[in-house]
Amino acid sequence: MIRLLAILLVSSALAAGATIAEKTAGMTKLDGLFPLYWDGKSGNLYLEISRWGEEVLLYTSLPAGLGSNDIGLDRGQTGRARVVRFERVGPKVMLIEGNRRFRSSSADAAEQKAVADSFASTVHWGFAPAAEEGQRVLIDATPFFVRDGHEAAATVRRARAGTYRVDASRSAVWMERTKSFPRNTEVEVMLTFTGEPQGGLVGSVSPSTEAFTVREHYSLVALPGSGFTPKALDPRSSFNAVTYMDYSTPLGEPMTKRWAVRHRLPIRYYLDPGTPEPVRTALLEGARWWAQAFPAGQYTVEMLPDGADPMDVRYNMINWVHRSTRGWSYGASIVDPRTGEILKGNVTLGSLRVRQDYLIAEGVLAPYERGKAVSPAMKEMGLARLRQLSAHEVGHTLGLAHNFAASVNGKASVMDYPHPQIDLDASGKPTLANAYATGLGEWDKMAIGWGYLGGALTLDRLRFLSDQDARDEGGASPVAHLWDNGADAVDELNRVMLVRRKILARFGEDNLPMSEPMSSLGDTLVPMYLLHRYQTEAASKVIGGVDYTYALRGDGQKIAEPVKPAEQRRALAAVLATIDPAELEIAERILALLPPRAFGYGTTREQFRSRTGLTFDPVGAAEAAANHTVGLLFHAERAGRLEQLAARVAGSPGFGEVMRAVLAKTGVKRPGMQGEIQKAVRTVVMQHLMALAANEEAQASARALAMDGLLQMKADGALTAAAIDRFVREGKPPAMAKPLEAPPGQPIGCEDWF
Repeated sequence: MIRLLAILLVSSALAAGATIAEKTAGMTKLDGLFPLYWDGKSGNLYLEISRWGEEVLLYTSLPAGLGSNDIGLDRGQTGRARVVRFERVGPKVMLIEGNRRFRSSSADAAEQKAVADSFASTVHWGFAPAAEEGQRVLIDATPFFVRDGHEAAATVRRARAGTYRVDASRSAVWMERTKSFPRNTEVEVMLTFTGEPQGGLVGSVSPSTEAFTVREHYSLVALPGSGFTPKALDPRSSFNAVTYMDYSTPLGEPMTKRWAVRHRLPIRYYLDPGTPEPVRTALLEGARWWAQAFPAGQYTVEMLPDGADPMDVRYNMINWVHRSTRGWSYGASIVDPRTGEILKGNVTLGSLRVRQDYLIAEGVLAPYERGKAVSPAMKEMGLARLRQLSAHEVGHTLGLAHNFAASVNGKASVMDYPHPQIDLDASGKPTLANAYATGLGEWDKMAIGWGYLGGALTLDRLRFLSDQDARDEGGASPVAHLWDNGADAVDELNRVMLVRRKILARFGEDNLPMSEPMSSLGDTLVPMYLLHRYQTEAASKVIGGVDYTYALRGDGQKIAEPVKPAEQRRALAAVLATIDPAELEIAERILALLPPRAFGYGTTREQFRSRTGLTFDPVGAAEAAANHTVGLLFHAERAGRLEQLAARVAGSPGFGEVMRAVLAKTGVKRPGMQGEIQKAVRTVVMQHLMALAANEEAQASARALAMDGLLQMKADGALTAAAIDRFVREGKPPAMAKPLEAPPGQPIGCEDWF
C-alpha cells in the first residue's frame, strides 16, 4: 500500500511536468557516480540515473552488526557483489543483474545474445521515475535502500535464533555515512528488525529480544577499466578463483574458465582505528609481513585516515570486531566477476581471540607462583598469535586459500592453521618460546610470486592441500590437517602426549591468578587435558590414508599413493594411546582443586559436561576425549577405505584389524577410577560400532565387521550385553545417552560466554 501510494505521488509529479531541478529544490545534493538528493523533511533519498546500460558493481555490507558469531552478523561484514545495470523499460526503471556464470567470449553479437537469452537474469528492483530531464531520470530509491538487502533476517532464521522482519516505522536512511564520489556511491541505512526470538542468541547481544537495530550499507561502484590482465588459475597455486562457463570455447578445450583472484598493484591496506594497543602494533606488524613477497612500495599497510569510511570500496580494511561469543576471523574480498580483480579486501578479526591464547598460556606455564612476578611470556604468545592471524586473514584477501599441508614443510605458510608450539626446555619444563612462527613462509612468497609477479611454482618439495582435504574427520590425506604441527603427524602426536603429561603433572593452583575463584581452574584445564585433540585427528588420517597432490599431467608430482602399511600401524598405536585410561585419568590432587562453579560465574560451553550434577566429572571428561578418538577411528569413510586398501595393497591393515585393536585396548579391566573410565570408554566404543553397523551409506564389509565387533563385546562382558541384544533385534541403536562431546576447540584463540 505504501509503495502504491508512492507511485501515485510520483506519477502526479510527472504529470505536472516536474523537472529534476524543480523536484529536488531545497534538497541536499551529493554529487558523484550516481548523484544523490536527500529530502530531510520526508526522509526520502533520490537517485539520479543517466548511465543507462552501464554495468556497475553493487554490494552490501554491515557497518554496525549484531555481535553474535553464532548468528553471523559481524561489524564490517561484506555481502555478495553483483554486476548490475539500470535500464529504461517503458515507464519503469529496472535494476538488472545479468548472468555472469554463463558467457560467450565470441566477438559475434548474435552468439553473445544466444548465451544471454539461454540463462535467466534477475531484475532486482523496479522504480517509477519521479522526474526527468532528457536522458537524466530521478528515482525515489528509499524503498530499495531501506530494506533488508544484506538478508540479515534470513541469517538470523538460519541460525534458528528467531523470525524477524524490517519495521519501516523504526528504519531510515543513515545520512551520516551516505556519500557519493566520482567512482562510487555509498548509501547507509538504519534498520530495526522486529519479530519472535527463538532461544537466547538475540537476547544475549540485543537490549531487547523483540527488536534489534543494525546498519546496512549499499555500495554502487564503477567497474575498473583496462590495465588488469586476468590470470588463468593453476590449481596448485593456492589462489582462489572466479569461475564461469564460456560457450564459445573450441571443441577439445575446457568450457569452464577459472581466473585467479588478485589485486591490481600497488596494494594498500588500512587498519581499523578502533584497535587498541598493543594489539594495534601486532596487527600492523603481521599484516606487513606480506611486504616480504612484493617489490618495494607495491604493498603497504597503515592506519585508516581520519574521516575515511571503512565501508568505502577504495579502502582495503583490517577490522577489529567485538562479539559476545567465540568465533572465527575472516578474510573476504569484493571481486570483479568479469576478471577476478579484487576491488576491496575486507578482514574481520575477532577481538576475543587473544584472550583464549592467554588462557592456553596460563595452562602451559603455570605462571602464578606465590612471591614471583608473572612471566611476560603469556602476553608475548598472545601478540605473536595476533601477528600470525593478521597475516593469515590478509592473505585470504590477497587471493590465497588455506594451505593445510604447510606444516610438513616447517610452517611454510601463514595460510595454515597453527597450533601453538609447546616445547620442553632442558629441564623438562614446558615453554612457549617458539609458540608461533614469525614472517611469511616459503610457500607464501612463491604463491605471491606466481600470482602477482609472473614467477614459477616450485613443487618438488613444498606441499599444498586445502579445505576440501583437511576439514573432513574421515579425510584421507596424511599431511593436510587443521591445528597440527610437525613434519610427521605420528611423531608429533607422541611428542604432544609427552608434553601433555608434563603439563598435567604440574597443573594446580599456580595455573590460576590470585583471588580468582578456584572453580575457574576448570576453564584452564580443558585445553590442557585436550591438548592432543587436533594432533590425534592428524595421526588418524594416516590410518587408511592416501598421499596425493593436485597433480597436473606431466608435472612430475606424486598423484595418489596409499600410506605404507607399517606407517598406518605406527599411527594406530599412537592414536590408541590417547584412550588409555592411564592417560585419561585426572590426578586426585587436581580434582581436589575443582569445586562447583562459584556464585555469579555461570557455566559456559568451553567447560566439560558433567553427568554428576554440579560437581566436576572426571569420567565425563575422559568419555568426551575418548569419544573424539573413537569417532575418528570408526569413521564410516575411513572404515570403507581401510577395507579397500587391504584388498589392494598386500599387508595393509583392514578395518577389522583396527577394530580389534580398539577392542583389545579397551577390554582390559582396570581398578579404581581407571576402571570407571574404562567402562565409559567401552560404552563409547559400543555406540560408535552401532552407528557404523546401522549406517546405510557405509561400505557393506565395514558394517558387517562392526556387527562382529558388537557380538565380540557382548561375549566379553555383561556391561553392554542388553544394549547389543536390542540393537541386533531392532537394527538400530537403542535409546541411550549419547557420548559426551568435548567442548568446542576451534578456532584456537577464542572464548565463548553464555
